[in-house]
Amino acid sequence: MTTTEATGENGPTPPEPVDRPAGTVTDHDRGIHGYHYQKDEHLKRLRRIEGQIRGLQRMVDEDTYCIDILTQVSASTKALQSFALQLLEEHLRHCVADAAVKGGDEIDAKVDEATKAIARLLRT
Repeated sequence: MTTTEATGENGPTPPEPVDRPAGTVTDHDRGIHGYHYQKDEHLKRLRRIEGQIRGLQRMVDEDTYCIDILTQVSASTKALQSFALQLLEEHLRHCVADAAVKGGDEIDAKVDEATKAIARLLRT
């Protein structure tokens, strides 16, 4: 654990936001992304979703009734959408906020990037 991390009830928690002068090196500059502090929880969640997909394969292999499979497809889709929203929130709180601290063209680029990501999520 680095001095910028603290251990909370649910594992490492991000450091408190601090007003930084321009040119300050941040977590983002060191390759730490918004999901870093919840990485273990995210991996656990993705493994559950992976299990749901394997369950779908098994259902098809066992000739399960179509509507039952579609119900599970819907549940898997919702689980992925929920994961994507959590990741997006962390991106906004960490990566976009980091760009806002730095200012300049970087904030415009990050907002544009986030807007495009939201548009992709809405198309699914």
